[in-house]
Amino acid sequence: MNRVTAQDVAKTAGVSVATVDRVLNERKGVSQNTIAKVNNAMKELNFVRNQAAADLARGKSYRFVFVVPAGETSFFSDIRREIEAVQLIESKNRITIEMITVPPLQSTTVVEALSKLDTSNLDGVAVVAIESQIVRDAINRLRKEGIHVVTLISDIPNSARERFIGIDNVAAGRVAASLIKRFVASREGDIAVVAGSGVLRDHVERRMGFEQVMRAECPHLNVLPWIEGEELAGVVDEKLSILLTQNANIVGVYSLGGGTRGVIEAIEAADSNISVVTTEISDHAREALISGVIDAVLVQDPTHEVRSALRILKGLTDQRPINESQERIRIEIFVRDNLP
Repeated sequence: MNRVTAQDVAKTAGVSVATVDRVLNERKGVSQNTIAKVNNAMKELNFVRNQAAADLARGKSYRFVFVVPAGETSFFSDIRREIEAVQLIESKNRITIEMITVPPLQSTTVVEALSKLDTSNLDGVAVVAIESQIVRDAINRLRKEGIHVVTLISDIPNSARERFIGIDNVAAGRVAASLIKRFVASREGDIAVVAGSGVLRDHVERRMGFEQVMRAECPHLNVLPWIEGEELAGVVDEKLSILLTQNANIVGVYSLGGGTRGVIEAIEAADSNISVVTTEISDHAREALISGVIDAVLVQDPTHEVRSALRILKGLTDQRPINESQERIRIEIFVRDNLP
């Protein structure tokens, strides 16, 4: 079926193409009766507007900023690469995308980045949030200036941010617990949990979901206080290795943040029958899945998240409705047999 055009709408409404264009672009000089005719014709024909072409025709431009962590984690490396990719693609659509990288896990650097933004022609910001009052205040200040703000990957819900783009992290923790429960089976013992930091809400929520299932369904398993590995493989390796050396009763490990390479190295050195679920796929995680060091990996799609953030910021700027099903970020489970 051919795409419905403005000419088709004009013919059905009994008006000129120029009039349809004025209605589409909300220009003056069109009566309410004519506007109604055009809108009815569009509805009858299921006319879908090419928003990018319309923006180009109107000379409309956009400026969005992403504030994301620097650092060594493969996941945020993928996020940064995806932002760089859309910078090139969207420049053709008069969309300017800037990326500011900040040291990970430091609320002051996030605040500094947000506070120094030139807001004179800024439409929106996507920020990987840190749970902190000063970050919350910085987001609220931007919203008071009329700048759209969404949080990406890690949320700060009691702020003025308009949307969160990311997985349901409580659900991710519950899924991880269900997997550990099945992998460990009837064995009794302790479960080690490796996190990046307690200042990241996504990590806190994953831990919360994990413990919900463990407490309700696994009385034979004891969840230990989490290790904060700062999303650094070396720190994770050192801390987890010490724990595994000191506690021979550990039968499972849930790594809910970065530093997966450190988890792999610690598990390999321990040479024990330990069930392992980690977060985010990488070359190291892929090899560990194939070799059996890791049992499962929970994944969120960085490409979907970056492009969703961009679509939502543009939709907020244009005051257009958001396609909720399109923007829902899903949790994927990879084991050795379904690696992409």
